[in-house]
Amino acid sequence: SALQNFDVIKTVQEIEDRLAHVNKPLTVSIIGCVVNGPGEARETDIGLTGGGKGTHQIYLSGMADHRLSNGDIVEHVVDLVEARVAELKAADAALTQAK
Repeated sequence: SALQNFDVIKTVQEIEDRLAHVNKPLTVSIIGCVVNGPGEARETDIGLTGGGKGTHQIYLSGMADHRLSNGDIVEHVVDLVEARVAELKAADAALTQAK
């Protein structure tokens, strides 16, 4: 649609390919529309809503966290997901050691 500021379908496919190895349950939203995006992103672990002029809003745990300006969306989201997965795995390891 005219409201999308980047190729959402292609971006999502690239992110899915890059994250195929992830085995932790995480919700990720990639929304091209700045109108509906924020509501959707608030329901996910990691969200991105497309903005005008190459500036996109990143949501972490449902909260607006930072903006991404003209960066590589795929690379940025993959890095965020992998960081979150590493945190979850560390938490799992800590729980296992505590038992």
